[in-house]
Amino acid sequence: MELTALEERLGYTFAQHALLEQAVTHRSHGAVHNERLEFLGDAVLNCAVAHLLFAKYARLDEGDLSRLRSNLVKQQSLADIAEKLVLSDFLRLGEGEMKSGGFRRPSILADTMEAIFGAIFVDSGFDAARMVIGKLFDPVLKSVDPKTLGKDSKTLLQEYLQGKRIALPVYTVVETRGAAHNQEFEVECSIPKLDINVRGTGRSRRAAEQSAAKQALETAQHAMALLGRRPRKKSGTSEPAGAAPAADPADDAGAPVQTADQTT
Repeated sequence: MELTALEERLGYTFAQHALLEQAVTHRSHGAVHNERLEFLGDAVLNCAVAHLLFAKYARLDEGDLSRLRSNLVKQQSLADIAEKLVLSDFLRLGEGEMKSGGFRRPSILADTMEAIFGAIFVDSGFDAARMVIGKLFDPVLKSVDPKTLGKDSKTLLQEYLQGKRIALPVYTVVETRGAAHNQEFEVECSIPKLDINVRGTGRSRRAAEQSAAKQALETAQHAMALLGRRPRKKSGTSEPAGAAPAADPADDAGAPVQTADQTT
């Protein structure tokens, strides 16, 4: 595919088109590849994201800003951006990497994104690179909650359940699909006390666990919110004969929730 299509997705046109061609070239393809540009792009990316966070979060201290930046520039974040750009259509890989599915490998996608940032820096300077990085990371920045400080989904789920005095989740590999070099994992995350069983998929077991944990956290928060909105009995109303008194939702929210099959 013509690299002009990639330039349109990046929102940047190269003066030196050879730089972009080099940026999307893996070392398996030939002697001229993107590793030097990747080295440069890594530094450019870190500086640009640091500047974005510094401007956006005026009240965060150095430690919190560092944790947020680490979360934003990590391999998976870059690979996610690469997938949205459909960067795999433009990669120049050796025959072996092509056969082994290198065009979808997160490490290759992330490294290529860094190389592209390095290429833009060489082509037009830091301001141009910062503008492209800002555009690509804007959707991510809008969804960042500084209170989480870049914690992953498994950590957030664990902390949430501990705060509600609910037992920690159980992760189980349900299925592994694909060849050894291109596997996809499916993992189930179970929270028995809340009767939650959700599944996530990923290219690694860890990625699948993170995906399942994210869904489990959202489901748990929704379930607890529903408990908190349950109407209270008005004072002065009488209970039907033999009925148990209504539970206080505030008590439910702070205590483990029992499932229907749990013995008392």
